[in-house]
Amino acid sequence: MAGKLLTSLDPGYSALVIGASGGIGHAIADCLEADPNCSNTVQLSRRDDQLDITDEESVRRAADCFQAMSFDFIVCATGALTIDGVGPEKSIRQISQNAMMNQFAVNAIGPALLLKYFVPLLDRKKRVIFAFLSARVGSIGDNQLGGWISYRSSKAALNQIVHTAAIEVSRANPASVVVAIHPGSVATSLSDPFSSNHERSKPDDAARSVLQVLDGLQPANTGGFFAYDGSSIVW
Repeated sequence: MAGKLLTSLDPGYSALVIGASGGIGHAIADCLEADPNCSNTVQLSRRDDQLDITDEESVRRAADCFQAMSFDFIVCATGALTIDGVGPEKSIRQISQNAMMNQFAVNAIGPALLLKYFVPLLDRKKRVIFAFLSARVGSIGDNQLGGWISYRSSKAALNQIVHTAAIEVSRANPASVVVAIHPGSVATSLSDPFSSNHERSKPDDAARSVLQVLDGLQPANTGGFFAYDGSSIVW
């Protein structure tokens, strides 16, 4: 993992990884800690810090812990495909109100709360990046298979949340980049139950790809939806 990754940020940049106990989040944190250009990597997770992104008070308390500092790079690596033992639907007949509400709470409302409380911690006078891990299945234009209605819809909502927030953030800091990014199919516990006959990348490789793409994005790209290979994904 040696070598500089986020070279577009000022030397000595400060990073925050939210969801650092997950497969991709942990790998991203490892990459940032090994980046000689990064002076400080802060990690937050539900497992280690009791951060519950579905609880606004929990998010507020977490953000309050960092009021004395600012970040140049924040990545939200939270998300869930199976919640309380309920996985994605294969049919319209399987739609459950509670399951759908849980998907939106974790994959859309939670990230929106993170934007509310952590955007003020971004430096306002230089290039900053706030990235959210999304999923290609959240693309409406790319949906050719159907199914997974709750998960797809929650990720589509996340993409809209990110796009809308990016417009507001850019008004305060024209050098900001706020984007959604698809890390690809990664060998993590989230995708394990659905990985049959599908090629998956290692978390470390996915993390490096995500960071390299983010490093190359410009303020003109803010509000966009990108894949791990740098390509733009249709909404």
